[in-house]
Amino acid sequence: MANTSSAQKAARQTLRRTEVNKTRRSRLRSTVRAVESAIAAGDKSAAETALKAAEPIMMKSAQKGVVHKKTMSRKVSRLAARVKSIGATAS
Repeated sequence: MANTSSAQKAARQTLRRTEVNKTRRSRLRSTVRAVESAIAAGDKSAAETALKAAEPIMMKSAQKGVVHKKTMSRKVSRLAARVKSIGATAS
């Protein structure tokens, strides 16, 4: 347990930030899952729509420090490539 008032305040802030980050991470994973399920179904238009909705959420979570910026850039890039390749493999 924190002994000083500043340590107690830091502990309270950590709890609040943890809760916020948990919510952001959950939202991030949900949007990525939506894109991946559309890719798995082979529905290019749904995958493009899901990616368009997911990308801002993904980059915002990186901006807020939930995940590293380069990690999220890599994930966005790979998802976009997978969405792009849906039509190529079907043709």
